[in-house]
Amino acid sequence: MNRPVEQVRNRLPQRARELAGNAARRLRDAFPGRGTLKVEAPFTGEAIGEIPIAIAEDVAAAIARARRAQAEWAARPLLQRAAALLRFHDLVLNHRDEILDLMQIETGKARRDAVEEIVDIAITARYYAYHGPRLLRPRRRRGLIPLLTRVTELRHPIGVVGIIAPWNYPLTLAVGDALPALLAGNAIVLKPAEATSLTASFAVDLLMRSGLPAGLVEIVSGRGELTGAALVEAADAICFSGSTAVGRQIAARAGARLVHASLELGGKNPMIVLADADFERTIDGAVRAAFTNAGQLCIAIERLYVEAALYDRFLDAFAARTRALKIAADFSYDTEIGSLIGAEQLAKVVAHVDDARAKGARVVVGGRARADLGPYFYEPTILTGVKPGMLACNEETFGPVVAVASFQNVEEAIRLANASEYGLSASIWSRDSARAHAIAARLNTGTVNINEAYSAAWSAVDAPMGGMKASGLGRRHGREGLYRFTESQTVAEQRLLPLTALPGQPFAQFVRMMTAALRLIRRIPGLR
Repeated sequence: MNRPVEQVRNRLPQRARELAGNAARRLRDAFPGRGTLKVEAPFTGEAIGEIPIAIAEDVAAAIARARRAQAEWAARPLLQRAAALLRFHDLVLNHRDEILDLMQIETGKARRDAVEEIVDIAITARYYAYHGPRLLRPRRRRGLIPLLTRVTELRHPIGVVGIIAPWNYPLTLAVGDALPALLAGNAIVLKPAEATSLTASFAVDLLMRSGLPAGLVEIVSGRGELTGAALVEAADAICFSGSTAVGRQIAARAGARLVHASLELGGKNPMIVLADADFERTIDGAVRAAFTNAGQLCIAIERLYVEAALYDRFLDAFAARTRALKIAADFSYDTEIGSLIGAEQLAKVVAHVDDARAKGARVVVGGRARADLGPYFYEPTILTGVKPGMLACNEETFGPVVAVASFQNVEEAIRLANASEYGLSASIWSRDSARAHAIAARLNTGTVNINEAYSAAWSAVDAPMGGMKASGLGRRHGREGLYRFTESQTVAEQRLLPLTALPGQPFAQFVRMMTAALRLIRRIPGLR
């Protein structure tokens, strides 16, 4: 556990270094002569590659190429587009270890956390390949007068979708949204986070090897304020995952341009533990909820509320389990906690914990950076006594830090859980299913997991996932996650009789006929 950083550096797999170098070269070859940004390995802080900074002209050229390819792609039958998603599904599984190595060297996450992304992309690709064609097919809708009015709803692609992806889940959030967008007939221009452009580049390469026409998926690397802003100004729709502050800016610009925007933003997610919860299962769930991916997960739990009768026992066991977590910079499945992504994220976590401690909160476990493990490691941390006015109370920490408090009754628990500007995800633990479902319905969050940390709702890709309040607009997954990348069109054909008076017919007589028809329709169940 106390391995010096130099020894860690020597243990970075050569395959991961080579993959990073190859991905960086692909990006530089696409934008020769541009300025570059260094990409570092969080485990050690060393540079593992350089990516180009695409400027507005590069983004415009990428969109032009994508637009040309999109016309050909949209003309392909739906089942052919679905087949490409299945080929991508297989390629991801076939290249599992390379992707895991690349994600780890670029993000510093534990390997077991990286596996979640492989599973997620496989599930998403499979779901949309098999169920998307049915959701996109023309659908009959009711007309005003049965049999006389035939109405069909069509779904058309929007065009070129700009995806701006964050660094914390570089595979899932780079291509997970691209899959339904592609199935719907769109082209993609992807702007990945600066820190994780190499994983995104590898994923795009696999997508193109799945049988997509050249140019259909373009990748533009660079800074958000330059490259990302240019994409927001030019794409036909924007899909963004990231901070609420940046999401507000993107929403404002998309609104001014009158283009579609779907936004998954920040969270300060609550977990409610009732006294009747399965104790051991809940402790394990709390650890996963708070510390998966070192807490760098939009649906991670940062506020944990425990019923008073169980509070002391719960806190002791939760603390003991947290102390026992294996923290390391390695590529083993045994490691439970990896590194934070970089210096900025470490500074934020340190600031939140130090501020809480200075204002009276108690550090039960953790509360220290671990430079002995690597430059950006921070111990899993449990706080109590966190109150309004502390950074860790209301602001999203996005690190391995959770605040634990007690509640006296369900009404108080619901009030505490909803006392946030965010509303992304929540977790409830109880043996009483009916009671837990009743509480879930009163929480102001887009998803609620019962007796699970976060993955039950996330992995249910047939159901929508997204946030309320300041946690975003729109939904990914399910039909909503597909329809956000389409324009709906209604085609209505009137047959036999017009929806107005016949030539020469007194209009008063037409009104009487229409009134009688409406009364008849109301009384016949099959015509309503």
